[in-house]
Amino acid sequence: MTRTTRWSPLAVIGTVAIVFAACTPAASPSASGGTATTGPSAPASQPASEAPFDAIAYPADGEAPCGVDPYKGNFKKISAIDAKTVEFQLCAPDVAFLSKIAFSAFGIHDSDYLEANAANKAYLEKPNGTGPYKLKSWDKGSRLVLEANADYWGNKALTPNLEFRWSDQAAQRWLELQSGSVDGIDNPGTDDIAAIKANTDVKFYAREGLNTFYIGMNNTIEPWTDENVRKAIAMGIDRKRIVDNFYPEGSEVATHFTPCAIPFGCEGEATWGFNAAAAKQLLTEANFDFSKTYKLSFRAAVRGYLPDPPQIATAIQAQLKDNLGINVSLDLQESGAFLDANAAGTLDGLFLLGWGADYPDPTNFLDYHFGSGSGKKFGKPFDDIVAALNKGAQSADEATRKAAYAEANGLIKKHAPAVIVAHGGSGTVFKKDVTGAHSSPLSTEIFSVMKAGDRDTLVWMQNAEPLSLYCGDETDGETLRACEQINESLYAYKVAGTAVEPSLATECKPSADLMTWTCTLREGVKFHDGAAFDANDVVASFAAQWDTKNKNHVGRSGAFEYFPGLFGGYLNPPPPAS
Repeated sequence: MTRTTRWSPLAVIGTVAIVFAACTPAASPSASGGTATTGPSAPASQPASEAPFDAIAYPADGEAPCGVDPYKGNFKKISAIDAKTVEFQLCAPDVAFLSKIAFSAFGIHDSDYLEANAANKAYLEKPNGTGPYKLKSWDKGSRLVLEANADYWGNKALTPNLEFRWSDQAAQRWLELQSGSVDGIDNPGTDDIAAIKANTDVKFYAREGLNTFYIGMNNTIEPWTDENVRKAIAMGIDRKRIVDNFYPEGSEVATHFTPCAIPFGCEGEATWGFNAAAAKQLLTEANFDFSKTYKLSFRAAVRGYLPDPPQIATAIQAQLKDNLGINVSLDLQESGAFLDANAAGTLDGLFLLGWGADYPDPTNFLDYHFGSGSGKKFGKPFDDIVAALNKGAQSADEATRKAAYAEANGLIKKHAPAVIVAHGGSGTVFKKDVTGAHSSPLSTEIFSVMKAGDRDTLVWMQNAEPLSLYCGDETDGETLRACEQINESLYAYKVAGTAVEPSLATECKPSADLMTWTCTLREGVKFHDGAAFDANDVVASFAAQWDTKNKNHVGRSGAFEYFPGLFGGYLNPPPPAS
């Protein structure tokens, strides 16, 4: 990893957010679901030939109760001012707001389509986006086929068809590329990269390790309730040995949960170093039961942060036995079930997971995992970590953010919710005649800018099948990548980069205190079914994730982890587990 690469969302607020402006024509009324009702009427200047726009607001009957328990969220109100304008009112400043709303989990959906297809979950497999590709067919277990959207508002897809395939075996993906049956692959195996670079028929595109692999523990489940036990596990794993043995070039042993290439990521002291003797002493003092066998849960899905899950799980199993005298059994789970159990806080052993950057800011790594809306991943959130993270997220002052994240990193080390292991380098490989090919540091490759030689279909092979095509309720990277071709958010990340730029909005301007963001929407955008895009669609899309009592708050698992993880909490949060 190159530690000198740095991005700042503060620069984005000062430049991109105030440069662009456009408008969108009035559209027919659409309903948001939940408790939202008719809001302000359309401006008097609206042409008489168009139907009045019934703008909605959420909540319709007031504002979210900022700072009043049990509400922990940072959204106060979302309002369609008119057909082309949306206003977000926040409870506290949010310096990373543009980077957050650019994320594909916050893609905008047609409000009428949500109303008709959320309750029966039809939208999980039949998306209605605005993107450059639209769904053609999905042969479950085999392939997902997309076709170019002829009515796309922006630059049309350069290859008429896009096909997703998948295999969790790196060797199989490389074999498929060599045979010519696919045009590009993700995450080539560590042992194959040298041969790939020597092969003149393909090109390797390196991806910086903006990710983190960790071994997690739930602080509400014995024996991980004991802080000294968690510290001992963190000290008892030789992380360098794991990186040296299993990770490709460009990888590094993690010193902090957030990669150091991200601004403010590595403030404060580093995590625990390897010290097996001290770790064993902590376990003995904690009266750890060495007679039991504990589970080590993981999934087979290859990720940039975890290039060979079975082998790495086996190596960790051996280290726990050899270094600490702890017996663990390997618990391989199906990917979707594993992620759902993690979100529900029901993984009762150690578990292998990780995180790839969605946008380059500590809020993406730290708030999602340890903030007020982080949920049950590691058990109960630590109040002192939450307080430090709130300071960092709400300030635009560099010194304040540095101090806040130094404090947060020190507290993460103290409480040891996870063993912070590695930042993994990875990449993509494409046939040499695929123009526009790239890897994204956020794993958000955009295939519409690629042309597959003289072929009418670009075939992409990734590590796993998408779990659904409604990504408001997904956290899996393979799933998000598929959604990114179909759905769009108000902002987007630049192709092969991390900076944000307008997408369905032409600008989102902040107030001086960063607590009100006013977004102007793009003109002439239509959903794949022909419905016109308007401000009510934005309100309805965010409300479906924000409010647990909204009729469209359905999803695949119902976890909706990203919204509370990045924006602090739900409206009408569920009661805490007893």
